[in-house]
Amino acid sequence: MGTPEFAVPSLAVLVENKFNVVAVITAPDKPQGRGQKLIPSPVKESASKFGIPVLQPTNLKSPEFLEELKSYKANLQIVVAFRMLPEVVWNMPALGTFNLHASLLPQYRGAAPINWAIINGEKETGVTTFFLKHEIDTGSIIFQEKETIHDSDDVGSLYERLMEKGSQLVLKTVKAIESGNYPAQPQPQEIEIKHAPKIFKETCEINWNQSSKKIVDFVRGLSPYPGAWTVLNGKTFKIFKCQQSIVDSRQPTMDSGQWTTEHGLKIKTSDGWISIIEFQPEGKKRMTVEEFFRGNKI
Repeated sequence: MGTPEFAVPSLAVLVENKFNVVAVITAPDKPQGRGQKLIPSPVKESASKFGIPVLQPTNLKSPEFLEELKSYKANLQIVVAFRMLPEVVWNMPALGTFNLHASLLPQYRGAAPINWAIINGEKETGVTTFFLKHEIDTGSIIFQEKETIHDSDDVGSLYERLMEKGSQLVLKTVKAIESGNYPAQPQPQEIEIKHAPKIFKETCEINWNQSSKKIVDFVRGLSPYPGAWTVLNGKTFKIFKCQQSIVDSRQPTMDSGQWTTEHGLKIKTSDGWISIIEFQPEGKKRMTVEEFFRGNKI
């Protein structure tokens, strides 16, 4: 069960290792672009190449879907980047249902673990497989693998590595469950948990009253998607890449959020300056600041 690109290597690795994937459940095709043409999910495209039956329920509790799901007699269900399942679904297979989550649970439970780990300036994250239960992302942990977060990482680069690492962890988990010898450790309760809620457009506005380091991490944690943004002279700019910077001492009295176009584009923060490297001006494509200033000004 999965929908986006993140789930594709996990499906592929199971097929390549000769596991009998009896069916794939994914989101319904979505209308996209000007013509609103229906586009299948990356997981559906992958399953079709492998010749695996695909189910695309709109209602996971509908009697028709439940009957069809039951008819496949799956021993085990595997969830990678799918929506919340009702108990009648996750409780169906004899061996249960496990999920791959892109964090070291119990930290960063929720919809956007990769984003929030970078936004919060973490140096390490990872992937976890765990059995599903009622409360989201709280089931017993099977396996975990750690992954370093580099200063140069954004969501795009970390996503790629966790996607591959996650697929190998799914394979390891399925092999362990098949052998009947696998851990299932309850998640620790006593520690302070950081959460990873869904990100909305309003969440992505840059607060220039924060420190330069926090702003750089915020931009990295939202790049390339959905993109941190700010308003300069009434126009919205999405910022994809920036770095801490120093500015000529003639601007010591400027307030947070004010900017200078001396030697590029630099914006004042609570404790210094940010130099913008790549952005997307309103109504234009993504570009470097250098490219923008060849024919435009703010």
